[in-house]
Amino acid sequence: MTASISIGKWKIGGKAPLALIAGPCVIESRAGCIDLARRLVDLAGEETIPLVFKASFDKANRSARTSYRGPGLEAGLDILAEIRDRFGVPVLTDIHTEAQAAPAAQAVDILQIPAFLCRQTDLLVAAGETGKVVNVKKGQFLAPWDMSNVVKKVESTGNRRIILTERGNSFGYNNLVADMRSLLAMAELGYPVVFDATHSVQKPGGGGTYTAGDGKWAPNLARAAVATGCDGVFIETHVNPAKALSDKENAIPLRRMRALWRQLKGIDELVS
Repeated sequence: MTASISIGKWKIGGKAPLALIAGPCVIESRAGCIDLARRLVDLAGEETIPLVFKASFDKANRSARTSYRGPGLEAGLDILAEIRDRFGVPVLTDIHTEAQAAPAAQAVDILQIPAFLCRQTDLLVAAGETGKVVNVKKGQFLAPWDMSNVVKKVESTGNRRIILTERGNSFGYNNLVADMRSLLAMAELGYPVVFDATHSVQKPGGGGTYTAGDGKWAPNLARAAVATGCDGVFIETHVNPAKALSDKENAIPLRRMRALWRQLKGIDELVS
């Protein structure tokens, strides 16, 4: 059994109920991000969902130089802090440099290390030193047991508030495959394990100047991951995915989240 970690009023891992990390890929506007957060918080209240809201202030690893990246550090963190304070919901965002760790830690509850950067020692250490929960996405190029070295880098700061997230492995060109055994292997490291359903169906660079994907399969993989025994599910959602400025082909429409959550909760209760 994995360790239990407190995040605001919720816990993840151990015997805690299945958690949901959900939100847009990137902050597209203040009004839009706050509206989506409000809708998710309302849904969480109605369905008793242990919710963490997620959004990126900067997507530094977009496929093309001209791709939308977000409002930037200062403006983005102001929006995320407002969401956390207004709705009382824990908030997650990703960081890309050591310099972003401290200011981001003032605005959010969880610092996320992107998959491409999961071996960056200085970034992991900077995140760990904030004392915040650190969610590390396993790189598409790593075996799950190789995350032990990643964990040790964060642990070296004395911080053991760690979450590990699976988001698929590279499988040929422009394709990923999600191996459910990865969830079990990473759980052996003792920390909560989350399954990223929407990034696991990406086709990196598959759109030429953007990352394509098969979002229709994300709910299927989410159900399989919960049946396998993950501690939480990470889902990017959008009111109108076709108009999303990032990951439009992978996001799950907000209108489908309630039904999906009920399925996931039912599976979790069955296998727990």
